[in-house]
Amino acid sequence: MSPSVLAISIFIAWTLLLLLLMETGRSFLVIGRKKQSNEFKPDNANLSPFMQRLARAHANCLEGFPIFGGLLLVAIVTGRQDITDPLAYLLVAARIAQSTVHLISLSVLAVNVRFAFFVVQIVIAIWWVWSLVVV
Repeated sequence: MSPSVLAISIFIAWTLLLLLLMETGRSFLVIGRKKQSNEFKPDNANLSPFMQRLARAHANCLEGFPIFGGLLLVAIVTGRQDITDPLAYLLVAARIAQSTVHLISLSVLAVNVRFAFFVVQIVIAIWWVWSLVVV
């Protein structure tokens, strides 16, 4: 399996893990009769700060997938994995790091670190677009 294929698979698995964590937490609230199943807001605004951060971390993955996953898929489908393979693991590591920092804290330092991990992903995506489309 190429780094690009593995990276997109890990990206999907990470997004799924965040979803499972969120739905497990919601399920415990319903089972424990602390919330009704129809009381959940999409952004978990009526839940704990951690659950709110979890919802945003999951949404960030969903928002980024069309760009980052899409570029990986374009490279895979067109046989241009030579472009994405070298940075594929760095991209997915930056995504996981961004989500993890998001789950831990919303302090100024944490937000700045999270943004730095996002910038890594954006720079990689720009490089891939340039290499796949322009060159």
